[in-house]
Order: sequence, then structure tokens, then C-alpha cells
Amino acid sequence: MSPTTYEQPEIDAALAVIKFDAQGLVPAIAQQHDTGEVLMMAWMDRNAVAETMRTGRACYWSRSRKGPWRKGDTSGHIQTLVELRIDCDGDTLLALIDQTGVACHTGRHNCFFRAVRGGVLAEIAPIEIDMEKEKA
Repeated sequence: MSPTTYEQPEIDAALAVIKFDAQGLVPAIAQQHDTGEVLMMAWMDRNAVAETMRTGRACYWSRSRKGPWRKGDTSGHIQTLVELRIDCDGDTLLALIDQTGVACHTGRHNCFFRAVRGGVLAEIAPIEIDMEKEKA
């Protein structure tokens, strides 16, 4: 699938309405465009939003690394942008994406693999890829 990219006027218009928090971040939900599956939640700063819109590849802000993180640069599990949406308050983004590989660093298809069921925390999705073996 070809990525959706945006021109600078569209990027500027989006950045003008996004409400970044005190740390300069906004939550971004990645959702598989054709199935509606919620894959992950991550943070974006202004540069990550602009980079995502400009290139059509999901880019986030890593709070642990304290820097930009383009999804899939090391793992190959990339997220191709289909559409970027901004919620009614401007304080949350929804990235409709086409996921290549898995979205979660645990090797699962999405990051929401735990559920509270009957008062017990249960893992409801299997590990699809051994990420440690992929690093080797």
C-alpha cells in the first residue's frame, strides 16, 4: 500500500489545531485501517506529527529514549499511514495505518493483549514473533 503523505500547508493546518501537553506531546492511537483493530498507543511531538504526515511512515516520540522513534526502523515492522485524524478537542490523534508485521514490542500483533476476565488478568493474544531472535 502506498503511504498517504501531506504537503506543508496541510501539516501546518494540523499542527495549528493539535493541543500538545505541557511536555509537548499528544497521545496517538494506531488503528489498522481496514479491520478497525486498535494496535497501540504512543506519543507524538510536533516533529513526529510533521514527519509522519510528510513521509507517510508513523513516527513517534519515545519517552524512554527521549527522542524520535520511527516505527519499524530497527524491526522492519513498519506502519504506513493511510489517514491521520484529530479528535474533537484536538488533544488525541488517530493514525489509520497499514501495519507490516507486529505492532507490539512483545511480538504480539497489538499491544492490548491483556484483559481482565472474571477478576483475573488473562493474556488473550499469542506471541507471533520472537523479537529477541529477530534482534540476533
